[in-house]
Formats: sequence, C-alpha cells, structure tokens
Amino acid sequence: MSNFKNTETALIHGGISIDERTGAVNIPIYQTSTYKQDGLGKMRGYEYSRTGNPTREALEALIAELEGGYAGFAFGSGMAALTAVLSLLHSGDRVLISSNVYGGTFRLLSKVFDHFDITYTISDTTDIASFEGDIAEDVKAVIIESPANPLMTVTDIRAVAEAAHRHGLLVIVDNTFMTPYLQKPLELGADIVVHSATKYLGGHSDVVSGLAVVNSKELAEKIAFIQNSTGGVLGPFDSFLLIRGIKTLAVRMDRHVYNAEKVADFLSKHDAVKNVYYPGLSDSQGYEVNRRQAKNGGAMISFELKDNYDINTFFESLQLVSLAESLGGVESLVCHPSSMTHASIPADIRKKVGITDGLIRLSVGIEQIDDIIEDVAQAIAKSERK
Repeated sequence: MSNFKNTETALIHGGISIDERTGAVNIPIYQTSTYKQDGLGKMRGYEYSRTGNPTREALEALIAELEGGYAGFAFGSGMAALTAVLSLLHSGDRVLISSNVYGGTFRLLSKVFDHFDITYTISDTTDIASFEGDIAEDVKAVIIESPANPLMTVTDIRAVAEAAHRHGLLVIVDNTFMTPYLQKPLELGADIVVHSATKYLGGHSDVVSGLAVVNSKELAEKIAFIQNSTGGVLGPFDSFLLIRGIKTLAVRMDRHVYNAEKVADFLSKHDAVKNVYYPGLSDSQGYEVNRRQAKNGGAMISFELKDNYDINTFFESLQLVSLAESLGGVESLVCHPSSMTHASIPADIRKKVGITDGLIRLSVGIEQIDDIIEDVAQAIAKSERK
C-alpha cells in the first residue's frame, strides 16, 4: 500500500526512491548480469539479473505502491506482462474478454494460448447480467479494459469484480489508458492490473515496457516464479527510463486530459464528425460509471467522420499530429485501428463490436491545445470529398 497520502507525491518518492549505498536521489542503472557472492549461499541480495536487479526492483516497488498492490513486476513489453499473467491459467481454462480490447491481447489469446487449449469468449462486460451469463464452469478469468481500446467503452470494474469473484474468477484489468493517477482497479476489486508502460507511464515514446501488479502474496509468488522462469524481464536502463517517466506522470496527465477535453468538445460540435467516443463527454456511454471509478475521462479519443470525408486524405493532411502506432507519449498520435492496432482481429468480429473501417483513434498529446485543434481541423477540411 502507498506510503504517501497523495499520488502526485508517491510518483516521485514512492517505491525505492533513494539509493541506500550512495544516497543518490535517482536509483542508478545497475548494468550488470551477475553479482559476486561471498561464499556458497552467501549472496548480497542478488544473484542474477533475470531473477532480480536493483534498478528493476525500484521500479517494481514503485508501481506496486502506486496501484496499491502487494507486489509489482516489470517486463520487456505490455504483451510480455500479459503473457506472464495468462500463464497462471491451465489447459482447458477459458477467459472472458471485454467486447473491444487491444488487438494484441486478442492475438495473444487466439493465436498463442489457443495452442495450449486456453480459450476465450468475447463478453459484454458493460452489462453485468450478460457478463455473468457468459460464466461457465471452464471460465477462470476475465480481462477488462476500461475505457476499452479503441471504442472507449466503460466497464463498471467493481460490479464485474464482485460478479466474477462470486464464481471464483480471477479479475485482470488493463489500466494502460488511465494509469494509477486516474484509476486504481485494485481498489475497485481487481486481482491483477497490467500496463503497457510504453504508453503514459513512460510518456516519451522512448521505451517499450510492461508492468503487472497483484493484490496478494499468493499471486505474487506465482508471478515471480513465472517471471524468473520465462525471463521476459525489463532491463536496467529501460527500468531507469520508466522510473524517470513516472515522476512526471501527474503533470503530464493533467495536460493530456485538459487538451483531450478541448479536442473532444471540438469534435462533438464539428459538422463533419459522425461519432465521438470519449468517456469525458456527458452523453457518452458509461459516463456516470467512469465518473465513479476514475478521476476523469482520460486522454484517448476515437471518432468517425461522415461518409463524404476521406480518412486517407485526413491522415495524409495532418502536419503536427503523427500517424503512428502506440499512444500516451507527449506528442499527439493518430492511428487507424482497423488496419493498425486491431488488424489482428478478424473483420467480422471488428464489425460486430463496432470497430469500423472509418474509425480514427487519437492520442492527445501535451502540445499547445490551439495547435492540436488547428491541425485536426485543417485535415478534416482537406478530406472532404467535393
């Protein structure tokens, strides 16, 4: 649990923030693979950096404190973190997943874990009765994204967790979009939180990393064993970069959200825009639920232009906003989910859940807001079919 009352302070001083040996206010990069032992069985706390490294340990302690968990674990990517978590399951187990999730999560389940007879079912986690109706004897876990990627669908995490726990399910929440600054799923009843820390936690598009936080000693021991056995750990330099990024999370997120609210308002009033998906809009799906469980609507927006606008021209006309994979960096990024982040999901499933070919996902950066809106506006104007 956090040692600090306010998250803003814990971001800077949480976990292991001072190097005990030197007093350095930044944990050093312990760039070593192994450690000298003073005799058989006489280690100084570390033996091999896959098993443990002081820089990674500081990061893991920090994310555990920020999420209010028992222990944290750092991996080489968000998918590596989720792979470790799903490795808790056994052959014959089934997972329920929210109706729209990151394409990589879908691919991992449908193309990798299916080899081990671990299957999935898409469930409407926004409807508790429907969700509970999908729970069968072989279902052992549920993976929630709230807001979900890319339609920003909001799930009542507490309600799903209560329903899931009545049936003995493990509740896993991907908190990438919100971060522990805006939402804390463990406090809402989740068992495990995962992050693609590449995104807002790193915040500068310069490190690929993943994190997992668990709420119990039992789960911590299991994940620690899996982490050490499979070896997808985050290196010390990347751990250092991620700690550095986390220190400024609060001020960055405040600016991200401020900008996103302005952009969402602009898009919702634009004649060329058909639909806007943003949990911070009062008429959005799940607005009241999101207000209860999160600080605000976050900084991710998806939208669709009307049929007489060409999205290819829109993307090509952007000058400030970059067309690129990923999200959560200080720079504004835009992507086309159907052909980029969610291309691994079959077209019929994308259509069924509402991920249309015209959907645009915008990660709103921290640039001056007028510049962002001006760039989006001119790209929309140029994309109109005459």
